[in-house]
Amino acid sequence: MEQGRLNIKQWAEEDRPREKLVAKGVEALSNAELLAILIGSGNTEESAVELMRRLLADCGNSLNALGKMSLDELTGTVSQSEEGRVRPVRRYKGLGVAKAVTIMAACELGKRRMQEEVAERKQIRSSEDLYRYYLPLMQDLQHEECHVLLLNQACRILENVLVSKGGLTETAVDIRLILRMALLRQATVIALCHNHPSGNARPSGEDNRLTDRLAKACKMMNIHFLDHVIVTDGKYYSYRDEGTII
Repeated sequence: MEQGRLNIKQWAEEDRPREKLVAKGVEALSNAELLAILIGSGNTEESAVELMRRLLADCGNSLNALGKMSLDELTGTVSQSEEGRVRPVRRYKGLGVAKAVTIMAACELGKRRMQEEVAERKQIRSSEDLYRYYLPLMQDLQHEECHVLLLNQACRILENVLVSKGGLTETAVDIRLILRMALLRQATVIALCHNHPSGNARPSGEDNRLTDRLAKACKMMNIHFLDHVIVTDGKYYSYRDEGTII
């Protein structure tokens, strides 16, 4: 009998995910093996490792794509024809709500770790710093959000504030509110960041007008406008890098 059809408990000990991690370290495990440890078991036809290999294959073997999957997508059903009748069956048999939320929680922890790594440095000095800070917050959003990062004179983070949350095409931002928050927190430097769920990082005319208005308002209030960065999943656009903020 092929190893792939054996229950994991019947595998050679060095090939079982948990035992392999203990013996060789976490780096020795594949993504499917790590996910298999999280869910614990598969189904009558697939081991936990095989089930996770199939799930990853459906995501293009991308953990990033896996992290975007909703609970409904992980636990949803597909139509299957059997004896002339069509009935719904789970896309991933054996992957119920409890196991699905475990996977979702692990993906979320990974994103939060990414953000902490930037926040722990406490200083934001470049567009790349801004991108790395906001990517975990924004990469999976299907709607547009705009955040303002309040910084002190040394560009150390004071607070991140969600200033607007809108549809896929536009976000209304109150510049007066941004300036008020900066003054209340005694922030002398601010940065703006919003996402484009479409995946196109190029700014719109509205983005350009907002950036221009905020830059002028900050100048009047003697607040340094560090940058406005537009984040997509995998790339970003920086107004300062493009020379449009002086």
